Amino acid sequence: MKNKKIFVACDTSNINKIKKIISQIKSNKIEIIPKFGLQFFYSKQGRKFLEKIQSDFWLDLKINDIPQTALSAIDSLKDLKKCKYITVHANGGLEMLKSIKKKAKKINKNLKVLGVTILTSLNNKSLKEIGHTKNVEQLVLRQAALIKKSGCDGIVCSAQEAMMVRKRQKKLLIITPGIRLPGDSPNDQMRIMSPKQAFKNKVSGIVIGRSLTKGNIKNNIKKLNDHLNK
Repeated sequence: MKNKKIFVACDTSNINKIKKIISQIKSNKIEIIPKFGLQFFYSKQGRKFLEKIQSDFWLDLKINDIPQTALSAIDSLKDLKKCKYITVHANGGLEMLKSIKKKAKKINKNLKVLGVTILTSLNNKSLKEIGHTKNVEQLVLRQAALIKKSGCDGIVCSAQEAMMVRKRQKKLLIITPGIRLPGDSPNDQMRIMSPKQAFKNKVSGIVIGRSLTKGNIKNNIKKLNDHLNK
C-alpha cells in the first residue's frame, strides 16, 4: 500500500455526517483522504466548512467552461488552503486544462490538478446516445493524452481503463472512482472494480464511497484493510 492513495467520497450535505466520516476514517493502518463533490460544496454550510477544515482534502468540482471562466473559478478557491486536489473535465479542451494548471500552481504549489475523463456512470451505449462515435476506451486514451499534454498532474478514469492508460502514461497519477468492496451493490456505477484489483491495474489511488460510509465506518475500514492485505 506504500504510495497508494485512498479517498472517501463524502456525498452528503449534512455537516454532522461529514464530521462523523472525517473523525472515523482516521486510522493508523490506512490513510484516507476525504473527497467533497458538488453536493457538499454547493450546500449552505459546505463552503464555510472547507475554509476551516484542518485535514487535506480533494475538491471534486469537475470544472468545465471557457478558459477565463474556469480560471476565475480556480482563483475563487485560493482561500481553501487544505485543498490538495481539484478536478477539471477533459471536455473543456487543451487551453482550459493548461490555463487551470498554470493558475493552480500560482495559488497553491501543492495543489494537484486532475483531469476527468469518461464518467464511471457511462458506458458505450451512453456515449452513443450523447453522439460520440468512439467507445469508452478510445475516448479515455485520447483524453488522457490531452491531459498529459496540458501539464496536469493526473487523470480520473475507471479502473477498467487504468492498465491501458498506464501503459501509455507512465508518470501521470491515475485515480479511479467506481470502487466497491466485494459483494457491495454497484448502485449508479457502470464500470466498477474492487480496491485490490484496481491497485493491480496500476492505479495511483482509488475513490470509495458507500462501501465505506454506509453503516459502521470503522468496521468498513477494517473490511477494506483485510481485503487489501489478503
